[in-house]
Amino acid sequence: MAVTSPIVVEPMQLSDVAAVHEIERLSFSSPWPARAFEQELSTNPMARYVVARREEQVLGFAGVWLMVDEGHITTFGVHPDWRRRGVGRRLMLELMEIALELGAARMTLEARVSNSAAQSLYQRFGFEVTGRRSAYYTDDGEDALVMTTPELRGPSMQTVLLVERARRKGG
Repeated sequence: MAVTSPIVVEPMQLSDVAAVHEIERLSFSSPWPARAFEQELSTNPMARYVVARREEQVLGFAGVWLMVDEGHITTFGVHPDWRRRGVGRRLMLELMEIALELGAARMTLEARVSNSAAQSLYQRFGFEVTGRRSAYYTDDGEDALVMTTPELRGPSMQTVLLVERARRKGG
């Protein structure tokens, strides 16, 4: 029987930037430049970035900024070969844990109107559509949905977090 190593989520390091940038290139029509990740890691005290990895391979990444009392998800990507395998759930749970540690009251993000897979993941984590930004994406002018969670320490979000923590422990 083959032994498979677990997926771990940990802080992004400068040494992860090349792999993260490759996932960006595979995932987005207007990827962030590698230098943007380097600057975020080196100079932005409001930012926290994480990677999901299996052994040495980076499978996905995500970032959050604390802006006053809001955890704003800045970027989120999973390698195409690892989508729909729980990597996104692990990353999202870690971002929520970080936001809670930083004192965020709620979380928010923008999602492409056409990206129903991402919207579905976010909705499972309690995000609701609260607005729309017209022509938000500069590459094609697509609108973005603004999605926000209820109060992170409120009962509905605490239930979401309990369920996801249990899933993480179970798998």
